[in-house]
Amino acid sequence: MKTPKIKNKQFAIIGLGRFGSTVAKTLFEKGEEVLAIDIKEDAVTAAQDYCTHAVVADVTDERAFRALGIENFDVVIIAIASDLEASVLCTLTCKEIGVKKVIAKAENLKHKMVLERVGADEVVIPEMEMGEKMGARLANPLLHDIMTISNKYSIIEIELPESWEGSSLVALDIRKKYDVNVLAVERGADVLVNFAADEPLLKGDTLLVGGSKEMLDLLQNQYN
Repeated sequence: MKTPKIKNKQFAIIGLGRFGSTVAKTLFEKGEEVLAIDIKEDAVTAAQDYCTHAVVADVTDERAFRALGIENFDVVIIAIASDLEASVLCTLTCKEIGVKKVIAKAENLKHKMVLERVGADEVVIPEMEMGEKMGARLANPLLHDIMTISNKYSIIEIELPESWEGSSLVALDIRKKYDVNVLAVERGADVLVNFAADEPLLKGDTLLVGGSKEMLDLLQNQYN
């Protein structure tokens, strides 16, 4: 019996600045269908190398915008944060015509609040998020990386504290003490997803830990 082929998702990226073009390239390289849209012809011409389709369009022209068939896309990413009016108009139109998921880029927290109020399903502030990640990493030398899952949950990589060396996950009882889960153990070049709970942890191990931001902060502060 043949395994059914999973249909690729369809993404529309509006705005081909550094953020929008990077998202488009990443999705296209992962085999997804990507429509790239920008008002600048040179940006659209460049995008033809890293997307399925690229079109020049003025998204502030609602009739022209609707003519693109945006409602047929699974996800629309609005990456025109520098133009507040255009990003708000695009978000409103996308929700009116039934786009399933709208992700919008914001310049600041006020912009984010406006986009959320007009219906954006998710709003990102890339510069702020990168700043928060760097600040967290610099404040805690054990912390390697942060992956934000939602407003409440994250995944972090943390070097094994010296006091944990030689102990097992069972003995440490991290889940009960901190209400977080050790998802994997990185040991050298290996990432051990099914790490035995009774196996001793070794110096140099890195733990991939997931949980609420509040409890992850508590864990980090405990060993900072």
